[in-house]
Amino acid sequence: MASLGLTEAQAREQGQKVSVGRFPFQANGKALAMGEPEGLVKIVAEAGTGEILGVHILGAEATELIAEFGLGKTLEATVAELAHTIHAHPTMAEAIMEAALGALGRAIHL
Repeated sequence: MASLGLTEAQAREQGQKVSVGRFPFQANGKALAMGEPEGLVKIVAEAGTGEILGVHILGAEATELIAEFGLGKTLEATVAELAHTIHAHPTMAEAIMEAALGALGRAIHL
């Protein structure tokens, strides 16, 4: 498990309008090939700007995947920028791109 920033509930309690993107590992080819289909990536973003407010990852490679969000937060990246970043296939990191697309209402593989 790995996380940074606010939970969805915390963001809403602070009065933020949020957009949430989730992507389950059971829909990720690499997770299936590794025999690790349990888990997900969840992104909590500010609905208007796409600012990343929080990220929560459960499952295999969570501690590896959170680094992309740490960098994204430092550079003030938005979910749109994460969604447009090239992610190799097949990788667990594709779940980041898919969750970002989900927060934008444009998930590809769900």
